[in-house]
Amino acid sequence: MSEKILVVEDEPTLLETLIYNIKREGYQVEGVSDGSAAIKVARQLRPDLIVLDIMLPGMDGMEITRILRQEMSVPILMLTARDGEIDRVLGLEIGADDYLTKPFSMRELQARVKALLRRVRIESEKTERPPDLKAGQLQFDNLTINPTRLEVTLDNTVLALKPKEYELLMYLARHRGQVVSRDQILERVWGWDFGGGSRTVDVHVRWLREKIEADPANPTRIITVRGVGYRFEG
Repeated sequence: MSEKILVVEDEPTLLETLIYNIKREGYQVEGVSDGSAAIKVARQLRPDLIVLDIMLPGMDGMEITRILRQEMSVPILMLTARDGEIDRVLGLEIGADDYLTKPFSMRELQARVKALLRRVRIESEKTERPPDLKAGQLQFDNLTINPTRLEVTLDNTVLALKPKEYELLMYLARHRGQVVSRDQILERVWGWDFGGGSRTVDVHVRWLREKIEADPANPTRIITVRGVGYRFEG
């Protein structure tokens, strides 16, 4: 069965254009034009991806993302007419997975949609593997990373990590003691076709520190290497 995509856009012509072009790629598409409908349909449809405009009547895309992130981990591709870095960073911080700044080409939109759905499929395939508590397990004092279960525990308590937080931690852990640049991390964790900047890495590192560091303000596991990137000490 083809993936289900929810498109949220209040400009009628653009909404029709988005639905038409995404359907041409073989996806099931549902379109709505306001925030309240977006929340309702997302809860009913349980889409595989949401294409979400920020500027909407009533409830904007930022608020929709905040609400849905508490209920589901569906990838969200934000559409925005704003070109300021602060707006893009804010969208990523509250849970968006990627963004496109208007005006954009339909070819680029289709590429971003395919890339996000491909990551979802890869992560889904990983979770379907049979559990093995020992094989490939990484241990750093009270922190344990189990690749076969996609699970991280701290003091034997399972941490609630977002998919990208887990992938980032795994990448850093596998390069323990090495300095890795933000660009390296972006390419390996987010992929070469990701449109976000290096600030995305900083945001996810901050989230990770809040979960795995005894004192996030003075980290001892994920160390900042000024002007370059990060080094994982375990």
